[in-house]
Amino acid sequence: MAYSIVLTLHSLVRWVVLIAAVAATVRALMGWFGRREWTGLDNRLGLILTGSLDVQFLLGLILYIFLSPNTRAAFQDMGAAMSNGAVRFWALDHVVLMLVAVVLGHVGRALSRRADEATAKHQQAAILYGLATVAMLLAMPWPFLSYGRPLLRLVGLVWP
Repeated sequence: MAYSIVLTLHSLVRWVVLIAAVAATVRALMGWFGRREWTGLDNRLGLILTGSLDVQFLLGLILYIFLSPNTRAAFQDMGAAMSNGAVRFWALDHVVLMLVAVVLGHVGRALSRRADEATAKHQQAAILYGLATVAMLLAMPWPFLSYGRPLLRLVGLVWP
């Protein structure tokens, strides 16, 4: 039961993270290329992005370390797991790419806050939030992939 609940939360929070990442990246790109001032909204979007990334990563780690039958099976024979693309995705690719996304998001927020000029703030945020977004998109188990998951998962209900 705990696995289903945490997996459902992880599935739902991914959309919050992805929306926050796209919003923060687009806003930063507009600020960078439009030479706009850095505003409280820019700062808040970075905070929402990093906060939601942290929540998502924590939920993912709980699944990865304690609850997931996929990683439990992979840990029993890592050699076999690495030779199977679907198992390797859950045991290695997904967690590494998401860790990269979390790091990029936090570095982007830190560098954008430390930059002196608004253009530099937007530039740092745009580049690093954009890279974090790409890492997330690559690490998501899209339904069309052999190891894919539904786009929206609710306990007992699944929409493909």
